[in-house]
Amino acid sequence: MLRHTIRLRTAVAVALTAGLIAAGGTVLRLADPVPLIGLRNLVFDEFQRLRPRAYDAELPVRIVDIDDASLARFGQWPWPRDRLAALVEATAAAGAAAIAIDLVMAEPDRSSPEQIVASLPDTPARRALERAIELGEPNDAVLAGALAASNSVTGAILVHGDGPQVRPKSGFAVSGDDPRPALPTFSTVVAPLPILLEASHGVGSTNWLPDIDQVVRTVPLVFVVGDGFFPSLSAEALRVAQGASTMLLRASNASGETAWGAFTGLNAVRIGDITVPTESNGEMRIHFTPSTPERYVPAWQVLDGTMPAGALEGRIVLIGTSAPGLFDLRATPLESAVPGVEVHAQAIEQMIAGGALTRPDWAAGAELLAFVVATLTVALAAALLASVRVALATGLAVLIGLAATSWFLFNRSQMLVDASFPVVGAGLALAASIGLVSLREEVERRRIRNAFGRYLAPAFVEELSRNPERLKLGGEIRPMTILFCDMRSFTTISEGMDAHTLTRFMNAFLTPLTDVILERRGTIDKYMGDAIMAFWNAPLDDPDHAAHACDSALAMLVAIDQFNADRRAGKVPGPNRDVAIGIGLNGGDCCVGNLGSERRFDYSVIGDCVNVASRLEGQTKAYGVPVLVGESVATAAPRHAFLKVDRVRVKGKTAAVRLYALWGDAATLADPAFQALRAATDAMLAAYASGDFAAAAYLLDEAEAMADGRLAGVAAIYRERIAERIGQPLPAGWDGSHDLLTK
Repeated sequence: MLRHTIRLRTAVAVALTAGLIAAGGTVLRLADPVPLIGLRNLVFDEFQRLRPRAYDAELPVRIVDIDDASLARFGQWPWPRDRLAALVEATAAAGAAAIAIDLVMAEPDRSSPEQIVASLPDTPARRALERAIELGEPNDAVLAGALAASNSVTGAILVHGDGPQVRPKSGFAVSGDDPRPALPTFSTVVAPLPILLEASHGVGSTNWLPDIDQVVRTVPLVFVVGDGFFPSLSAEALRVAQGASTMLLRASNASGETAWGAFTGLNAVRIGDITVPTESNGEMRIHFTPSTPERYVPAWQVLDGTMPAGALEGRIVLIGTSAPGLFDLRATPLESAVPGVEVHAQAIEQMIAGGALTRPDWAAGAELLAFVVATLTVALAAALLASVRVALATGLAVLIGLAATSWFLFNRSQMLVDASFPVVGAGLALAASIGLVSLREEVERRRIRNAFGRYLAPAFVEELSRNPERLKLGGEIRPMTILFCDMRSFTTISEGMDAHTLTRFMNAFLTPLTDVILERRGTIDKYMGDAIMAFWNAPLDDPDHAAHACDSALAMLVAIDQFNADRRAGKVPGPNRDVAIGIGLNGGDCCVGNLGSERRFDYSVIGDCVNVASRLEGQTKAYGVPVLVGESVATAAPRHAFLKVDRVRVKGKTAAVRLYALWGDAATLADPAFQALRAATDAMLAAYASGDFAAAAYLLDEAEAMADGRLAGVAAIYRERIAERIGQPLPAGWDGSHDLLTK
């Protein structure tokens, strides 16, 4: 009942938390502050980096680049306008469909002869020079002639302030709502010189509208200046190349636009035969390609006629500069710095090729809906599912699904639908919900620890706290190592002690032995008076359970030595005699689990190997060794030192098993003295098994001497057996095995 109450309270807390996050996130998304816009842009930038637009060299757009090499050949910047005129004329002669100059030539050419003469003092020499150059044409006029003779577009800058009104060369028609409230607005134009403006076939704005991080992601196609419209340089170049006179602005509620009566700004711009989708403010989001030299033709090659044949024929050509010293560099999602003229070129390429990145009108609403649904979904998963891990996996699946959907829409349809806000919001809800559920589970764990911590091993208590459902009847078969430990002569030792003294004595005896077992990942099964039963590899997996059991047995012998030292020092009550223990270790498949009745059960282990371990402990007194080990344990713990001591058939069993004495750890195993002792005992057992009892007796004396008295019990057993067998015929099937008749 308590558990269900805790779960219900947690579910209510999770629901309230998710509701608060959903409500707060909705308000934040509707306000759409700059940090959210920046987060969206970062996501869309990353998409472009993962899948940039592939450059298509067949697209009819090229850049005539005034690069460092051109400046080195034809002089530093700015070039005289007559040189620009020569560049325009050579470009037109190469067959360019339109020529757009990414420069704003609002002042007269200072390098023109008449401008130089005008700057001189009024002297007879100046007047003579003026008469000498009257036959020459000003550089601006030369450039105007070149512009008039070609499909040229000049650049302008839109500004705020007072100034003359400049009419664009393009006409504009509007379909649907008046889009001007949604478009970027300026008050006047910094235009080219009147002679250049009059001569050109088009004029377009070179203005950039970068985001707050100064990255160019969009290019405006149309602006509002005063009461009228004004085109961008890229849109105007496309119009002039097609010979169109008017751009059609398709706004909300136009024919074919489903705005349902709402004002959504501009939807598209039709330029000649090409319709370009736009965002509501008239900007086109560019799907950038990596910068590539194939897009460029150096200006010096155009001027000296060495450019490849057909390089500019039938193409829209933009004249601009990539020279770093001229500072016309822009950051894009793909590049930290590219020439500004390339952004115009990529905009024109995208308008011609199609496939523009679009942010649908429904995107904002869909993102908000996804945020609310994802937030509530992950919260419900955390509150209702069985465990934190399952809830976390479900929540992560939702977050990954949102991100994958966003990427799919970009990759397949070039749609910009942002998953970052739903992912962040749902992630917050997931974190909060998981935190609350984890708190609930910790309360349940604490309850289980308090209830069972006094009776079970800490590892088992922790396992139960993580999996309360294991508190039920049932078991499983798994390989395990079993330990039995018993005090020698307990009846004699306990004589004369009253109940209080005996209790203190037993607590002092059992506590260090228990600590040794638990510190080495063992589980105490039960105490049986002066005896301990323990096991390894349950409830927690322990691949080295045999080695840990052997480590425990060796450490228990050390703990008993310390116990005896403490008793002699008066720290432990009891008789004036040392205590000895016997330990039996055996391994095999056992049934382990909650065994008992529905009213009371214990976590315990049963199986044949348990019975054998108990019998091995009982035989330690007969063999005179503190630890006897079954063959399966000796095989599974190869880093420990074992001595073969016998081959026996346990009562009730037909198959013989090998018995080993646990002699030490890895250091003992590497000791040459131990290796010599092991060789001697192996040789003795081999002679005994073959029936060569005389040799066995000789080797037994040798091994006993090498063991320094630690094999006295084993030697006594074999001397008795050899005395019985020597001179007698060997029984049929003799292999040296001995029937163990006692337990």
